[in-house]
Amino acid sequence: MVYELGTVGMVCPFPLIEAQKTMTDLNLGDELKIDFDCTQATEAIPNWAAEQGYPVTNYEQLDDASWTITVQKA
Repeated sequence: MVYELGTVGMVCPFPLIEAQKTMTDLNLGDELKIDFDCTQATEAIPNWAAEQGYPVTNYEQLDDASWTITVQKA
């Protein structure tokens, strides 16, 4: 199942903090789609996913200042 976490408008580090909190409630195999516009999160979220062993199944820039990333709980 894919869950969406909209963090557009949140300043760093809140997109990462919200992703970490939300991921604890998901089941193995679930995915969390995170939309964000904080530039620090472009590195912080993928780094956190890698440290946790969570695969990134999608990562794209939506426009000049917003991105989306999907992380799978593994």
